[in-house]
Amino acid sequence: MTILIPILGDQLSESIASLRDVRPENAIILMMEVREEATYVRHHKKKIALIFSAMRHFAEALRGAGWTVDYVRLDDPANCHGFTAELRRAAERHRPDRIRVTAAAEYRVRAMQDEWSDRTGLPVEILEDDRFVCSLNDFYTWAQGRKEHRLEYFYRDMRRRTGLLMTPDGKPEGGQWNYDKDNRERPPRGLNYPTPERFAPDEITNDVLALVATEFGDHFGDLAPFELPVTREQARRALAHFVATALPDFGRYQDAMVAGQDYLYHSALSPYLNLGLLEPMEVCEAAVAAYERGDAPLNSVEGFVRQIIGWREYIRGMYWWDMPEFAGRNALAADRPLPEFYWTGKTDMRCLAESIGQTKREAYAHHIQRLMVLGNFALIAGVSPQAISDWFLVVYFDAYEWVELPNVIGMSQFADGGMIASKPYASGGAYINRMSDYCGRCRYDVKQKTGPDACPFNALYWDFLARHETRLRGNMRMGNMYATWRRMPESVRAEYRSSAAAFLETLEPAAPGWARAGD
Repeated sequence: MTILIPILGDQLSESIASLRDVRPENAIILMMEVREEATYVRHHKKKIALIFSAMRHFAEALRGAGWTVDYVRLDDPANCHGFTAELRRAAERHRPDRIRVTAAAEYRVRAMQDEWSDRTGLPVEILEDDRFVCSLNDFYTWAQGRKEHRLEYFYRDMRRRTGLLMTPDGKPEGGQWNYDKDNRERPPRGLNYPTPERFAPDEITNDVLALVATEFGDHFGDLAPFELPVTREQARRALAHFVATALPDFGRYQDAMVAGQDYLYHSALSPYLNLGLLEPMEVCEAAVAAYERGDAPLNSVEGFVRQIIGWREYIRGMYWWDMPEFAGRNALAADRPLPEFYWTGKTDMRCLAESIGQTKREAYAHHIQRLMVLGNFALIAGVSPQAISDWFLVVYFDAYEWVELPNVIGMSQFADGGMIASKPYASGGAYINRMSDYCGRCRYDVKQKTGPDACPFNALYWDFLARHETRLRGNMRMGNMYATWRRMPESVRAEYRSSAAAFLETLEPAAPGWARAGD
């Protein structure tokens, strides 16, 4: 009996369910570089290179472990460039008795898998992806019947389930579940920031880089330098490096933004978790071990663990809980086209120029840059949530729809109407000024409220509140802001609205085709 086992580009784990309990001599593993996946949105060049290089290295590791791997390269002349078409072609080559696959993480690909039996004429066994800490069934059980699906409640359940940072009597370590209030410091000048460990490209990676430069040279982003981990061994080294050099100060500075410092104390490990090179519990256990040794403080370790077993697991659950409707949600009826500067970085707003420039270079920006600069501007400017969601999916090397879409449509843009966030994450320039050094050399004045030289975030923030007052004024967390708005003289409110309108008139919409070919 021969089993055909497709391994997708984000399933690069030797522990993947589809390989379990299968003898290598009875199986053929199929791996596919297909144009359809690289271009359904026009992914950042560095992201494509990371995935293809990690796939090729994983295929070599599987061969070394005794597996037969049928690896279809992008430039194979016979490549049909779609998962389903390539699976049919492999079935014709190998004549397997059945197909065994781990469920895809994205709704779009999971729908393809449901058709594979009909398309190949073979039985297809689709296994749950159990690399996540919380199964989808367990998440549905948690979510069923709740009026609110808030992260904090889910996170506490995950702490109890895993035992991470829990005392023997079932209490949270340190007596608190969440130390976020300790994690909002702006770093002083002159700190010697750590950098993620870098890895020189080997022959396999160099071949991929040449391929990506040729085939996807017109996609967004810089391809070089490319120094990312592409194997499990390298990813584990990157984890150890983070724990030793950055985790101790990660907590207090995790919300800070500093021009020229792309990573600060962030781990940048999310791409390797999402590819399957690292597993969530090993990452959390490494951080907790540092706390137990006295090498990292509780606020840093708790904040990091919360991102992994809390936010990452929660967002995946919410994605599947509400798909496919989630993708089209637009509770605030936002319809402005994405501004062109999101692709070019050419804007006088320094916070946006810095964040977009970094994104172009690194395919990375940390969560506060994404939420409170890039997402915040799109929210208060009324940009279409689908347009900004596509942008995030294109530009970041850790962006897969299951994690990107609910973060953007829900958390960032409030387009889900509050399923994920209890209020819109909107702010004026004061927050960015408090948490960054971007405003000091900006062409706009963050302290000026209106007019052509004022920080555009200031007028746009109040304009956003005014546009959505009917919907949002009943939100308890927005009460103080609306009380402030109503206390303003009518002339001041009108000036805010006028200043916002004048600025919005200056925004050039993005040319078609940046995110999706043919747009």
